[in-house]
Amino acid sequence: MTNSDVCILVPTLNEGATIGEVIKDFKAEGFSNILVIDGHSTDRTREIAKAEGARVVLQTGKGKGQALIQAFEIIESPYIVLVDGDGTEIAKDAHTLLSPLFEGRADHVVGNRLVRFDKGAFTRLNLIGNRLINRLFDLAYGVKQKDILSGYRAFTRESIQALELNKTGFEIETEISVECIFKNQRVLEFPITYRPRSKKGATKLNPLKDGFRIGATIYRLAKVHNPIFYFGIIGSFFILAGVITGAFVVWQWVQGITRIPMTVLTSLLLLFGLQMFIFGMLSDLIVSLHKQTIRMFQAQFKKK
Repeated sequence: MTNSDVCILVPTLNEGATIGEVIKDFKAEGFSNILVIDGHSTDRTREIAKAEGARVVLQTGKGKGQALIQAFEIIESPYIVLVDGDGTEIAKDAHTLLSPLFEGRADHVVGNRLVRFDKGAFTRLNLIGNRLINRLFDLAYGVKQKDILSGYRAFTRESIQALELNKTGFEIETEISVECIFKNQRVLEFPITYRPRSKKGATKLNPLKDGFRIGATIYRLAKVHNPIFYFGIIGSFFILAGVITGAFVVWQWVQGITRIPMTVLTSLLLLFGLQMFIFGMLSDLIVSLHKQTIRMFQAQFKKK
């Protein structure tokens, strides 16, 4: 396999200050097939990208996720490298990400930004948020990935076509990571260099708003992939509420005051919490059987 088999995919939105250098860097590394999918930039992003020799496609909708889903439908190259257009990643790291794919050792490779980042690349809030989200992902799916939010990735066309992607915003990286687990894809991570964003280009990521949406995505998708975690959170909430109201009922009873409505509420909260745990266990059994069936079909398909 050679670099001619690789499509460099760059989603952009007002990246006029950096997109030219990004394209030049990848061309200097031997990559000529560069696709820029632009989300209706109001600066000169598209003009600069075309002048540097990239293929430019105008996004039909809004959001990074929608841009990637659209791009995946038109890319025909057997290998794809996804990279941000803000100049925070360097082109030479693409070889590190592609090597396991060329050798057949992986289906999907993620560039880990949290190991080798330059000073100022992350604010303290962003760094803490990334680590909390990765920890939540580990708890929800039982898979230790160090940087699920990385925008620098490499994958085969077959692997990305197997994923069912629906998220239209910044949650797309999270959805890709979850789908890779569900589809039993081989995922590897390698450290990459991560640089500060250019001062000429403002970030589109809202740490609090988008961080909450990403965390909510991890939790919602766990309903299908890890139901014990999903229903366990709900069950724990109701049981905790039942313990608090129950403690109040007991305290009042010791003082000679009977709280019948509060006692009924406590019983309902505890009962509902236990039911959530039971739902989680039953759902987990169904999911386990489903995964086992998928593995059997995959094994039979490989034999054929």
